Amino acid sequence: MSEAQVREAGSMAIERIGAGSEGVPLAERFDAVRRRSLQLVAPLSAEDMVVQSMTDASPAKWHLAHTTWFFETFLLQPSLAGYDPFDPSFGYLFNSYYETVGARHPRPARGMLTRPSVDRVFAYRDHVDAAMRDLIDARTAGHAELRALVELGLHHEEQHQELLLTDLLHAFSCNPTDPAYLDTALPVAEGGPQGDGGWADFEGGIVRVGHDGNGFAFDCEGPLHEVLLRPFQLARRPVSNAQWRAFMEDGGYRRPEFWLSDGWARAQEEGWQAPLYWRDEGQGEWSALTLRGRGPVDPSAPVAHVSYYEADAFARWAGARLPTEAEWEHAAQHATRSASRGRAAEGNTLGSGALQPRAVGSAAEGPLQQMFGDVWEWTQTAYAAYPGFRPATGAVGEYNGKFMCNQMTLRGGSCVTPDDHVRPSYRNFFYPHQRWQVMGLRLAGDA
Repeated sequence: MSEAQVREAGSMAIERIGAGSEGVPLAERFDAVRRRSLQLVAPLSAEDMVVQSMTDASPAKWHLAHTTWFFETFLLQPSLAGYDPFDPSFGYLFNSYYETVGARHPRPARGMLTRPSVDRVFAYRDHVDAAMRDLIDARTAGHAELRALVELGLHHEEQHQELLLTDLLHAFSCNPTDPAYLDTALPVAEGGPQGDGGWADFEGGIVRVGHDGNGFAFDCEGPLHEVLLRPFQLARRPVSNAQWRAFMEDGGYRRPEFWLSDGWARAQEEGWQAPLYWRDEGQGEWSALTLRGRGPVDPSAPVAHVSYYEADAFARWAGARLPTEAEWEHAAQHATRSASRGRAAEGNTLGSGALQPRAVGSAAEGPLQQMFGDVWEWTQTAYAAYPGFRPATGAVGEYNGKFMCNQMTLRGGSCVTPDDHVRPSYRNFFYPHQRWQVMGLRLAGDA
């Protein structure tokens, strides 16, 4: 089977949606994003959509309702005269963390919301979508601030599309029957690259990082600013499953000399012996649960579902380190300029339909491979404000800024990240112990 056939086999036809700044009419983009959320839940039963497997996750039904609540709360109620809220109780049920908006249902108990029904949530979406189309048609032309808020709501929904899938995978992992979101497995590519791919060298110096203001970006991606980098190296590829197996077989999970103190304590407390969703099948064979069900671990694919603590321990074991956030972004800018099609969104992201990390093709070009898509890549940089950062006024100012504490940044997007989120400046952030997102790593070193 050819590489192209491997990538095509079993793919889910997921709509690729361009950013509004690329000329897509706002109303058309609104419909496309909202339609894709419904497409993603189409394979699910009503039972699938109400379960909450842990505090960090939310039911699929809640994601559908919360993203709708965002448009109703921040756009329709303040901006559309005569708008009639669908159900006043939904403001309490589907607020996430916006303290200035009001009280909310406790996050750990979202899975207890058997009512409203899934059908009523669909009706809620229809109600809000109709009003939003009226608002977009009547008010957004020539109103830059309102258009920007609609765009924020769309990117917010795309973030929840990614969370919906990763939350669902965690829920399925709690089921001993290993259910699949899609029951067509992607075959393991034959003859994929087995080595680490070598290193790319960067001279360092004073470089500019952060979003340049062209097109959409979340507030935490700016302002654009200068940083000083020492010469460094970055691995050409993410760490693979085969490399991770070597770490495991060398006692990586049993050797405290590689681990941060908090990481070692967490690994012992939770009994970590392998990446999340891996299972020892005996005779030296491992399987992994993905959205396509359980199957053999592909040795050439990037390792996924590892915490910051695990990534840092692996880097120490390998005699390397994790890149800083600025190093990663500088290298990603270089990779984007060097790409044959020059688009940061090229990669195995949601629109590819693979829904799991894939091995790099043997024909892959450029000094850096798989910088975008496949797996989020941990950096060694804590999530914090850039120089000059100021959160927006009002409730939407709570979107990112208040989380700038105790979390670590990741870069590059994953196989379930919407395509137009993948850009060099995009910053993701999670706590160092978390593993349920599609998280991997790329090694770095001093040149």
